Amino acid sequence: MCSETNKILAELERLYPDARPELHFSDPFQTLIATILSAQCTDQKVNQATPALFAAYPNAAVMAKAEPEQIEPYIRLCGIYRNKARNIVLACRKIMAEHKGQVPGDMEALTALPGVGRKTANVVMANAFGAQAIAVDTHVFRVSNRLGLAQAKDVLRTEEQLMEAIPREDWSRAHLWIIYHGRRVCRAIKPDCAACTLADLCAWRRGTSLT
Repeated sequence: MCSETNKILAELERLYPDARPELHFSDPFQTLIATILSAQCTDQKVNQATPALFAAYPNAAVMAKAEPEQIEPYIRLCGIYRNKARNIVLACRKIMAEHKGQVPGDMEALTALPGVGRKTANVVMANAFGAQAIAVDTHVFRVSNRLGLAQAKDVLRTEEQLMEAIPREDWSRAHLWIIYHGRRVCRAIKPDCAACTLADLCAWRRGTSLT
């Protein structure tokens, strides 16, 4: 790991030592469903929707018996809710049919579920199963490429480069540090560069970032 990467990661850890997921969940099933709902939606809106949803549908067995139209009223806040309701029900049916009602904990099985891509799978693996994983959402893609931790034009290559740049034991924590920085300082529109303690290390500020 190069000295500049070391400095960036050390500063991110200093800034956000208590970074943790902002979605609310308590088991692998809730982690999976909340993360599916978070696509193109804020964590705050998902957190508003999930208490009633999980009270009515507490596990995959119950959810698998529902029709998407029954799920929709619970998740209207979360955007593209019809598509999400369909994927959630189909995912739960697949979990019941192929995984004995338990959310799987590996990338291949997770990404075979409807509505689950690599980002969602990485979130579930890290938060429900304690695996080291880097989930590249819009914040991670933007901030890691701006800072120069990655130099990629797509999320898959960004994930690969971050896994190369960051020690494996820090993958899950670093993913959260980057998200926090993206939400609080390095925003998509009008990033607060004047307040950013990483400005001197930032590839975007130097004009060498691809994004």
